[in-house]
Amino acid sequence: MADPVFERLALIGVGLIGSSVARIARSRGDIARVVVANARTEATLNRVADLGIADLTEIDPARAVEDADCVMLCAPVGAYAALAQQIAPHLVPGAIVTDVGSTKQSVIRDIGPFLPQGTHFVPAHPMAGTEFSGPDAGFIELFQGRWCLLTPPTGTDDRAVSKIRTLWERCGATVSIMDAAHHDRVVAIVSHLPHLIAFTICGTADDLADETRQEVLRFAASGFRDFTRIAASDPVMWRDIFLNNRDALLEMLARFTEDAQAMARAVRWGDTTYIEDKVLRGRKIRQALIDLNQA
Repeated sequence: MADPVFERLALIGVGLIGSSVARIARSRGDIARVVVANARTEATLNRVADLGIADLTEIDPARAVEDADCVMLCAPVGAYAALAQQIAPHLVPGAIVTDVGSTKQSVIRDIGPFLPQGTHFVPAHPMAGTEFSGPDAGFIELFQGRWCLLTPPTGTDDRAVSKIRTLWERCGATVSIMDAAHHDRVVAIVSHLPHLIAFTICGTADDLADETRQEVLRFAASGFRDFTRIAASDPVMWRDIFLNNRDALLEMLARFTEDAQAMARAVRWGDTTYIEDKVLRGRKIRQALIDLNQA
């Protein structure tokens, strides 16, 4: 077995992502010798203990990061600034701070200023998830065949980046490095906008008159069921994502709105060529995802 990447990994938050990392680290043995789990409630930490997915549990984030050579923030991104301020005085020299947030410019803005000299910051975004949350939601295979995007700020220590790359590769992910602003634009279209649309469609259905709403639920086809799966995601996490990637999300929403209006005009005027072209392009994108093992 290879040596562990880290001696002590502190997970600040043990929802779907954090608990999956914990499970993998405990199962493999080559990610961290000791896994420390932190959560906001004793009930969550008690469940982590029952599941046996961490070596230690700690309710205080400041105590959780003591002696940790890697700290991974797995909380909603809106909590990052407060968490960074709490843990910063307790980080050991040389510690690497990373995260799993879906927005990266805001993460760099909210965490970077608090980190002391001698520590390293490597933001990360594992592109994997389900609609479930909490420590019971995690599973070892979550990151298999998925991407993890790293967005280290300019000047980040190469060895720190390499260690975080190795961590995610041992979790089963394929790692790519990109600029934080570019990351936020990419995920706005492939992740954030689809979630916004799903929440909106389900809200529209819920606002229908009661009799019609019941028929929508009773006779829901697979397309609507797919939207409801996405819309079942954690509301606090997605509230924070939308607000912290506001500019890129609104830009993509505006482009989508223009395209939706164009499709509406095609339907209204019977423009079969336009409609068929859009459907065919959708099929091509689906096939491309299948070919890349991303579907």
